[in-house]
Amino acid sequence: MELRDRVYLVSGGASGLGAATVVKLAVEGAFVLIADIDSDRGQEVAARFRDGRVAFRKVDVSDAASVAGAVEEAVKRFGGLHGVVGCAGIAMAERVINRHGPHDLDLFCRVININLVGMFNLIRLAAARMAEQAPAGDQERGVIIATASIAAFEGQIGQAAYAASKGGIVGMTLPIARDLARHAIRMVTIAPGLFDTPILSELPAEVRTELGAMVPFPPRLGRPEEFADLVTHIIRNQMLNGEVIRLDGALRMPPR
Repeated sequence: MELRDRVYLVSGGASGLGAATVVKLAVEGAFVLIADIDSDRGQEVAARFRDGRVAFRKVDVSDAASVAGAVEEAVKRFGGLHGVVGCAGIAMAERVINRHGPHDLDLFCRVININLVGMFNLIRLAAARMAEQAPAGDQERGVIIATASIAAFEGQIGQAAYAASKGGIVGMTLPIARDLARHAIRMVTIAPGLFDTPILSELPAEVRTELGAMVPFPPRLGRPEEFADLVTHIIRNQMLNGEVIRLDGALRMPPR
């Protein structure tokens, strides 16, 4: 799949990995719709591009109608939909048994609903739209890229909900790729390790340095631009399909 003059929707595109992806896609000549709940940051990212290639829409990924509206806006505004990159999600930690008692069930369900159900909702709606359009010159209708985490494989203490949500994304990658193959739509998941995103930016500098030193090589936090680089490679490389790619510098997380 080409990038120039193709249309992409990036959920969670207002900050972190999503924002870096939006910028990379736009610089490569794509049209991009940012779908995020953070209006201020989303509009700020879109404002960097004054040629109309990037637009923002406020979207709650846990709301099916909200996501459906974003998919339709991408098609109406830019004339199609060739790819989606799902970066929206939350990270909350709580032990199964803690000082307050058992793990809060509502919290567990919220994490699953936003990270996993929200991702699947975006995938199903985007895929249905992509399937309606004629294949491009490379006989491909679209590319779907989901964001999981290495927590799907090495979830730490307190990450039951988060690891379950990301593990669900990993688990549905191959079935969805097989399902959508007859429509000429690919599905790939990226599982990032420790990246320099707004979540980690709130930590003290010394803690961030210690976290980066855990990575075998390079011994630092990942840069959002490196995630975006992988996104563009996946889009261009048609043989990448049904795969989960770890982007972690060979990091394997300890229990805590």
